[in-house]
Amino acid sequence: MAVFYRCGVMIGLLLVAGMAQAQYRGISESALDRVAVNYGLPARERVSEWQDLLEASQASVAEGDQQRMSEANDFFNLVRWVTDLEHWGREDYWATPIETLATHGGDCEDFSIGKYFTLKDGGVLADKLRITYVKSLEYNQAHMVLAYYSSPDAEPLILDNINKTILPASQRTDLLPVYSFNGDSLWLAKSRGRKLAGKSGALPQWRGLTERIEEETR
Repeated sequence: MAVFYRCGVMIGLLLVAGMAQAQYRGISESALDRVAVNYGLPARERVSEWQDLLEASQASVAEGDQQRMSEANDFFNLVRWVTDLEHWGREDYWATPIETLATHGGDCEDFSIGKYFTLKDGGVLADKLRITYVKSLEYNQAHMVLAYYSSPDAEPLILDNINKTILPASQRTDLLPVYSFNGDSLWLAKSRGRKLAGKSGALPQWRGLTERIEEETR
């Protein structure tokens, strides 16, 4: 069975203190209006549709994690794929879900982040979710997916934009885990189990992401 956790971040980064978890608990009309001003009315409609999904998920206790996962996976997999360099003019830019939806473009990191916040703020416990860096063996390149753990020791389910079917990790032999994190912690990938390595605030991209989330949801 593939072990989806995490491996290999510079030691210096692991010493940085973590940050509070960013969150979307409903976006104000003024925030939606800013999206319209900055990106246009279609962008506002896409973000508003995402908010409707979050509210419906929060309100439906009986819906269950499986249904929420399917909805989140399908929703963000509809966004067009585009490289960071082409889309943002820089390498390795982690977009907020609002930025991804407003511009209707992103890459694997952006899709995984969008799914993470959709599930977390839609009622799934954050402890069950891990944004996971992997190596795609088929394409021989770095990739990012979202892993869902029904319990701490369970085999995770993988939400991906390459293979859009949600599958157990053991059926994703095309992916080699590198490292994983959520809004609080960071884990190294090990041959057996996982090793807590620090706080997710150690990742500069995550710090920048959470700061922009705080700004755009005011």
